[in-house]
Amino acid sequence: MSVRQPAGNTVVVTGVGRGFGRGTAVAFAGAGARVVGLARDAESLEKLQADLGDAFVPVLGDATDPDLAAELLTRYTPAAVVLNAGASPVMRPLQDHTWDTFRVAWDVDVQQAFHWARAALRLPLPPGSTVVSLSSGAALRGSPLSGGYAGAKATVRFVSEYAAAESRRQALGIRFLAVLPALSPTTDLGTEAAAAYAAYQGVGTDAFVRAMGPLSPPRGPVPRWCRWLLRRTGTRLRTRCPRPGCSPSEQAA
Repeated sequence: MSVRQPAGNTVVVTGVGRGFGRGTAVAFAGAGARVVGLARDAESLEKLQADLGDAFVPVLGDATDPDLAAELLTRYTPAAVVLNAGASPVMRPLQDHTWDTFRVAWDVDVQQAFHWARAALRLPLPPGSTVVSLSSGAALRGSPLSGGYAGAKATVRFVSEYAAAESRRQALGIRFLAVLPALSPTTDLGTEAAAAYAAYQGVGTDAFVRAMGPLSPPRGPVPRWCRWLLRRTGTRLRTRCPRPGCSPSEQAA
């Protein structure tokens, strides 16, 4: 995509109500793309539409709905899809989980990755399209207080790999990528997780965050990995990124 030719360049972003999803929507809209943003919270959609204006198309719905995934891909034929929606894990030691609290990320994060990847392949999206799934650094290192979160995020990564392999096998030309951002205490999820791990280790939250290493000062509303994604999709970014520690992991070309 080029900011000089925004017409027809549509990006679908799930989970735009807050955090990385909102930052991603802001980044693409700032680069001249039309953003179709999906969230379950009507108020957050209204606020984002007020900020982004005509560049933003709000969609109230559930990212795990397979029919909605197929409908949006068919209606908008996006150049890029960013699967950011995810469940906030329940933070507690393993013995204090129930199966219902343990599996929340499987019910949301994995379902979303599966349904959207499947829909993109079956439609299929046009050659050159990109589908990005938000995995997590926890997929590599584990996350002992968050139940099945780390395993679910590892499966999200595998779903992206499997879809990329199918795209290559069928010569569809669709890129499937996964990014694995590190824990960031600047997001709602990261703030909760940092507090939980600090309490688990018997230290203050500030001390735990300092032990994570130096954090870059906030410089705008855009995740660092999103700048990388915009470059991968050929879009020039007009805003800067505040999110520390985000390293993309490309799962397929």
